[in-house]
Amino acid sequence: MELSILARALLRRWWLVAAPVALSGALVIAGLIGEPAAGAAGFSAQIRYSAAQELILPQRDGDYQDVWLASELTVNAFSDWVRSGSFRDEIVEWLADPAIDMARLGIAADNARSIGVIYLSHRSAESLQQIAEAAMAVLSSRNQTYFPQLGGQPAQVTVLDQPVITPAPPPLTNRVAPILRLGVGLFIGLVLAYLAEYLDLRIHHKDDLQRLGIHVLGAIPRSPR
Repeated sequence: MELSILARALLRRWWLVAAPVALSGALVIAGLIGEPAAGAAGFSAQIRYSAAQELILPQRDGDYQDVWLASELTVNAFSDWVRSGSFRDEIVEWLADPAIDMARLGIAADNARSIGVIYLSHRSAESLQQIAEAAMAVLSSRNQTYFPQLGGQPAQVTVLDQPVITPAPPPLTNRVAPILRLGVGLFIGLVLAYLAEYLDLRIHHKDDLQRLGIHVLGAIPRSPR
């Protein structure tokens, strides 16, 4: 019974529900039309590499597990270095190009055992390509400056695949925002319809009389006209 009453109320106040939804839809469409072209949100690239301290291995028996462990520890240390400000400063010094906006540069790093990954992002694809090349050069030639355990000799770094510049996907908030706006519009419309129905003291249906405690003996059907 309550559902039927609610359904009739929504049918009477449908325009109150539709108006906020239509307004939200208009805002969503305007946002999609004015959305920047692909790539305007920025570009990203990743560099996968392996690294190990240069070792002079004696003749011996064994499976060289300690060599693999040393490589894993080296890559792990490099990941921490890449996240630091000194790595960014080294890239700036290597490029020595004031035209590249380094404030737009995003750097992140991770590693899985002996494989490290550097994540780079920037608004300009051309600038990001130069930054990626500089990052590989810094990673290979400047690491001994920050790790004294290397004994002043740079660790051997091998880039596993060349970085590919790709348009960065839009932020998750941008992708979810249209749905949220429509949802908010629908919620506001339902609230308005409920308030309008609650404040309306007119009799629209025999159920309204029954809720007031008045017994309905009969009803005259609405004229077809």
